[in-house]
Amino acid sequence: MLIVGEVHTNVLRERDPVTTDHAGHLLDLLPGEPVLVSERPMSHVRSPEKPVGVDCPVVEGSGRQVRVVGTVLQRATIAGGHVLQGSAYVEVRRAAQNARLGWSHYLARPGVVEALGRARWPELADAFAGGGHAGAELDLGAIAGRVVDDVQRRAVRDTRYQGPLRLRSARTRLRWVAEVGAEPGDPVRFAVRSGDLRVLRLTTATQTAPAQDAGVSRETVERLVAVCEDVALHDWLLTTLVDITRKAGIGVLPRHESLERLVPAIDYLLHLWLPGARGGEVSDLVWAALERRGGFSRQWDTLVRRIRDQLSVAAVTSLAQAVPRQPPGQQPYTNA
Repeated sequence: MLIVGEVHTNVLRERDPVTTDHAGHLLDLLPGEPVLVSERPMSHVRSPEKPVGVDCPVVEGSGRQVRVVGTVLQRATIAGGHVLQGSAYVEVRRAAQNARLGWSHYLARPGVVEALGRARWPELADAFAGGGHAGAELDLGAIAGRVVDDVQRRAVRDTRYQGPLRLRSARTRLRWVAEVGAEPGDPVRFAVRSGDLRVLRLTTATQTAPAQDAGVSRETVERLVAVCEDVALHDWLLTTLVDITRKAGIGVLPRHESLERLVPAIDYLLHLWLPGARGGEVSDLVWAALERRGGFSRQWDTLVRRIRDQLSVAAVTSLAQAVPRQPPGQQPYTNA
């Protein structure tokens, strides 16, 4: 069986980072359902999960079409008061019978779609991880992007926080596929597909997998979603910091102008780097692989040191200019 999802990450369209209460207001997307708030290790506010009904095909790599029916779960989060994420995910199970049932059957299983047809899990995983979708196929990215757009519209309408944005960034997408019961192999694979799309593939050994139609525990699914959202958050942070540093023109533009372009990163991004804070043991496994191969934290630390070096040089230069120089051969005046 498979658990698949997509996470969209972007900066919240607010002038300044929002308070926890205001973030809760923006994420109150389902009346009567609570907004979840966490303050450790950073501010993290999550909307209630909304089921979205789907009934559409997925084309495997061999060209065989598999139909999936059920409900995808959609949610949004605001991290650090400034970073907005939209997430859509679903557990894919093999249908007990090769016939579509009534909606009451699927609504009783939120976050689960059943595959009708001869589904081959490796090929179906490749299809979900693929770079594009036809118009009629299951598109989790569209569902994740829709909730991001909804929250951004709410933020734009809120006059309390209107004003010019100090931090601008591009949206990134993380598409992830967890193969439960896959053959032993590389458990964590991460790839950058394009300027905005990343793909994360996870595998669980066969001996620890549940029966194909039994599913996994809700706790396991939640941990997988949490760690994938965490990876998406830190990939966005790193991508945004790389872009800001490049546009600062260090060594090309006057130093004061470069520093002006770096200040939003100092104010809003540097303190948010906390990889592995969510997801438990699954997070430890995923981040160990990402740090070993991708060097996320090494690249982040290098960029942070470069920014701080610019601040240090600017401070030393300002101090040197503030101290008057003594003419050659003249001793400084002292009051004996």
